[in-house]
Amino acid sequence: MNPNVRIKQIDLLSDNWYTLKKYTLDYRSGDGTWEEQQREAYDRGNGAAILLYNRKKQTVVLTRQFRLPTYINGNASGMLIEACAGLLDQDSPEECIQREAEEETGYRLSEVHGIGGVYMSPGSVTEMLHLFVAEYSDEMKTGRGGGLDEEQENIEVLELPFAKAMELVESGEIRDAKTILLLQHAKLHRLVEPEEPKPLHILIAGPYRSGTGDDPALIAANLQAMNEAALLVYRLGHLPVLGEWYALPLMEAAGSTAIGDEVFNEMFHPSSVRLLGHCDAVLRIGGPSQGADEMVLIAKESGKRILYGLENAITSLSHM
Repeated sequence: MNPNVRIKQIDLLSDNWYTLKKYTLDYRSGDGTWEEQQREAYDRGNGAAILLYNRKKQTVVLTRQFRLPTYINGNASGMLIEACAGLLDQDSPEECIQREAEEETGYRLSEVHGIGGVYMSPGSVTEMLHLFVAEYSDEMKTGRGGGLDEEQENIEVLELPFAKAMELVESGEIRDAKTILLLQHAKLHRLVEPEEPKPLHILIAGPYRSGTGDDPALIAANLQAMNEAALLVYRLGHLPVLGEWYALPLMEAAGSTAIGDEVFNEMFHPSSVRLLGHCDAVLRIGGPSQGADEMVLIAKESGKRILYGLENAITSLSHM
């Protein structure tokens, strides 16, 4: 509690809808003196608001409805474009906004993301408004929305291009504070911009010792084939890597003197397994190889992408 505030009396002025109270308090100023103040505070509970956005379509879902206070205060039609919102009642902010989103917009959201809480009118209203964003898709549509008839909610659902919504902010047609905050958040964090293709970190998996009889020349040829595959992947705009690029220098530094010695077995294959955990995909090339096949199996179990052969890699990676 604030030691500079002493509430002396609370008078209930109205509880017709929510509660309006008058507070008589003593407030200690910076010079240490106390002064009596009287303030009124309207308590309607806390609320939540959400911006629904679709990155692929570059759209947002808003609502339009009649708001009497704005009509009284200069809004000629009384209609206001807003983000979906509602009071918490006894729900958590997350539960509230998922319920309100379905009632008002017709979208059943699978996941919402909180971005903070704000006081919208701190000089007179107690309400804390919890702000959320959520990505929606057409498949999430469960009804027409529009709000609840018993609450006399006549809500029009608007799906607008994000660029158009920002134009309406600039023109003053969108004047609701929470909606402007949410739209500006979406712009700042680029929520509605198409995702740029992300370069993949691709492990090149092929035979190293397999089929060589440990002939150094044949091993070198296998390594060269994987390096050439890596070069192709790099030129397609991705980041290739070979387990051998990690293992061979490490084994040399650790004192390995021959293929299959203790240091070799400690580092050669295990280093590739560790590396795979940091890769997005595996490109399997070349002939039989137990180690390469194990990399593919581990990658599959982890849900990573698998590419087989250079032609398939060129076709798949060229379209990303």
